[in-house]
Amino acid sequence: MQLRATPERDPGSVAALLNDERATGRAAKALRCLPFRRAFYEEVAQRALSSGELCRRNDVLSLCTKAMAPERAEALWIWLIQLGVLRREVDGQGLTHRVRLTPMGRAVLGQWTGEIPGASFSERLRHLISRRRPRL
Repeated sequence: MQLRATPERDPGSVAALLNDERATGRAAKALRCLPFRRAFYEEVAQRALSSGELCRRNDVLSLCTKAMAPERAEALWIWLIQLGVLRREVDGQGLTHRVRLTPMGRAVLGQWTGEIPGASFSERLRHLISRRRPRL
């Protein structure tokens, strides 16, 4: 029995490309709206980082626009994981509390040569609403 190619199964289809563009667009908007600087994403591209490690660092303001509690960082990371920008690191025991950058995260980050451009107040507000109420 042979499976027919449907838009969901055919990675080269127009529907798959549109979903890809939507996903990268959502991810790019999140990167612009969240308080992490390019240096943070470059750091997690090289090595895994936990929220506790991030918040204890002396140079946290070089990685984030403002200092935050580990719980806040985790909440933001969960959103970035859902968008496909970050992933949990895996070790011999399973998933860990540390995150790494995904290939999609690298692609989105590659859109900008310098620092990630900031979003306007209205873009940040829309992003906040879409995070809290994704179906609205």
